[in-house]
This record gives sequence, structure tokens and C-alpha cells, in this order.
Amino acid sequence: MFNGAEMHKLAKRLWPINRSLTGEGVRQTLQILKEYNCQMNISEVPSGTRCYDWTVPKEWRVKEAYIICPAGNKLCDFQVNNLHLVGYSRPFIGDLPLDKLQEHLFSLPEQPNAIPYVTSYYTDSWGFCISNAQRMNLIKGNYRVVVNTELFDGSLSYGEILIPGIKAQEIFISTYICHPSMANNEISGPVVATFLANWIRGLPKLRYSYRFVFVPETIGSIVYISKHMETLKKNVVAGFNVSCVGDDRAYSYLPSRKGNTISDVAAQHILKWTDKNFIRYSWAERGSDERQYCSPGVDLPIASIMRSKYGEYPEYHTSLDDLERVVTPSGLEGGFSVLKKTIESLESNYYLMATNICEPQLSIRGLSREVSARKNSSKNKLIMDVLTWADGNNSIFEIADNCQCPVWELYEIVDELLQKGLLKKIDGPLLN
Repeated sequence: MFNGAEMHKLAKRLWPINRSLTGEGVRQTLQILKEYNCQMNISEVPSGTRCYDWTVPKEWRVKEAYIICPAGNKLCDFQVNNLHLVGYSRPFIGDLPLDKLQEHLFSLPEQPNAIPYVTSYYTDSWGFCISNAQRMNLIKGNYRVVVNTELFDGSLSYGEILIPGIKAQEIFISTYICHPSMANNEISGPVVATFLANWIRGLPKLRYSYRFVFVPETIGSIVYISKHMETLKKNVVAGFNVSCVGDDRAYSYLPSRKGNTISDVAAQHILKWTDKNFIRYSWAERGSDERQYCSPGVDLPIASIMRSKYGEYPEYHTSLDDLERVVTPSGLEGGFSVLKKTIESLESNYYLMATNICEPQLSIRGLSREVSARKNSSKNKLIMDVLTWADGNNSIFEIADNCQCPVWELYEIVDELLQKGLLKKIDGPLLN
């Protein structure tokens, strides 16, 4: 069930939907995601609601949008590709000469076959996005422009899933649902987060509680923080912004603002043992909702685990960011896998203390057999390495680093040593 092919199927369902900061596209997306996690709660925040320095915008609805050329053919048809219309374009119907129309057209000369993604959320304007190859072929004459849109008082929608664990302390997962048909930059995040929530819900015993939010980027996270600041600051001990997790090209990491939270420790450890060439970005290269969750006064421990980072792959914010050339089943499965391993590592993160003075005798506890010492020597050494670093001052991540192995290779050994009474768990500074 938790495989790339199933994730890619969900991505294809979400692909054609026109999403923006508000509107039916967001609601339709949330309803589809709710099919996978029926416990999702969907909230509506009215237009005009003040959230710190921001105001929830009017709702935006598109009925139709296109341009008729002098020869009578239609171009930039919103029904053909929802990237053609600049996001939040105000209504306009009229005839314009080519030179005036050019003021409202956007293209990418360096990517002549791509339709760019452009928005005008907070300005009173309209426009169309067009491939540069098509733009260069426009002829002089009058063009009929139809932008049949509405801006009206409505609401902003977001989804939330809470999966309770033994502790009230929470791992917080956020992803965004506000871009139209782009695969890595938009669809991969909510798809992987949806499958991750489904997987977590099926675990037999959760140490932490898990909160997933599906919000419009920037304004949505600001709205959510404004409504839940006290709970977030009280309960969230780790978390991740999930974005751009669907291609096969890279693994990458962007730290929290502080850079030394347990989220940062876990992310870097998992990625180091997943792909030694993973890319480390700095806080100066931030650009998604980590900006809000880590802002001064909020200061949540939110880092980002990604495949190819937003803004760092050539198809970013264009029609080329699709489900064939960019996002693949294996890419989605890889994004899911690193986040899954990170969650497992947080669930297993204790400080460990050896209970014996000097090295214990393993053979009397059934942990090794002298007659097959060569066969068991590797495991025996790892057992002894765990015990030597288990002084109560090292987390399981630090012990794994000292043992020069991925943390997941220690889970079985630590469980065995706990059962044999050779280790005990203690609280430590990273456990908040």
C-alpha cells in the first residue's frame, strides 16, 4: 500500500485541479485526501480575518479565461492548462492591440516551451502565461481577451489530522495545497504526507502524537499559527515542512532557523545514511512555510527534508514540472522512505545508560556463542560499541554516529539489550 505506484495514482487524481490560496480547488483537493485519512478535519477561515500582519484574502473563482487571436484561433486557454492564467487575476473582457496585450503576458525566454507559473495574489491585475515560443509567433492586430473570474468574500480552507500517541508532545508535519498543476513543487508534498499519516496511524504503539496540516502556503501557515500558537509552542517537539519530495534527482535538507533541533539531528542523520551526496542548504536559502514556523516568537523546531529543493531544479514553477519527466513513482517512494525512517528514529530516540560495571559477559545471556565467534563478531562488536557509548549522555543518534552506522541498525540490538537488562532508557536534553 505504501509504495510509489499508489502514490503516483493519487498524484494523477490531484494533477488537473486548479488550486490557489482559496477556492473550490483547495476544497476538492482536501476531500480527495480525506478519502485516505477520514479523520481529517477541514476548517474554513472567513475572508477578511486578520492574522498578525496579514488578512485572509477574498476567494477566487475562475469560470473561463482565454485569448482570441486576430486570425480567430484561441490561445492561453485556462481549460487546456490552468497555468495559463495568472493566479488571482481580476475580471477583464475587452479588445487590445498586441503591444498592450504584451504588458499582460509572461513567458520564459530561457525555457521557450515552458508555461511559467505567475500569481498576483495581493495586486489588482490580470495576466496570462504563455510559452515563449508561442509568444514570439504572435502577430500584430487586435486580440480579444476574456478573463471571467470572480473575487468575493468566502473563506480559506485547510485540513488537519491529529494522531494521538502516549505523549501529548507532538511531531508536526506541514505541507501546502495552493498551487495548480505542478508535480514536484505542489502535488508531491500532500501525496507523501497523506501516505505518511496513513502509515503512522497503523503503527501499534506511538510514543508521540502526530499533527498533520495541509495549508495554502504562507497565508495558510500564518493563519494556522495565529489560531493555534499556544498549543504549538506547548506541544511541538519536532517537525518537518514537506515539499518537493517526488523526483529522483537528489535528496536535500534545509535546517530550522536555529539549526540544532532534534528535527535537524534526525534529518541529517537519516539523509547521510540514505544518500552520502545529499545537499545541505542554509537557512538563508529558505523559501517555504519553514519561514513562518521558525520565525522569531514562534520558534518551532521545523526542518525540511526534500528531494530536489524548490527553486533548484529547472522545471520549477513551470508546466514542465510534470508527472512524467519530473515526479515518478520511485521518486515519491524515496521521499516517503526518508520521512518514514526519520519518524522511526524520533520514536526510538532515547538516551541510553549501560547498567553493568565493566563489560558484561554476553554468552551467559545468550547474546553470543564462543564457538561461532567469527560469525557473530560483527554483531558482538556492535553490541559492545553500543554499550561503551551508553553513558547516559548520548542519544541513540550520537551512539549510531559513534558506531559509524545508521540508526536503524541499532533498533534490534537496543531492544535486545533492554530486554536483557543491560541498558536502560533515561531522559535527556533533546527529549524536551
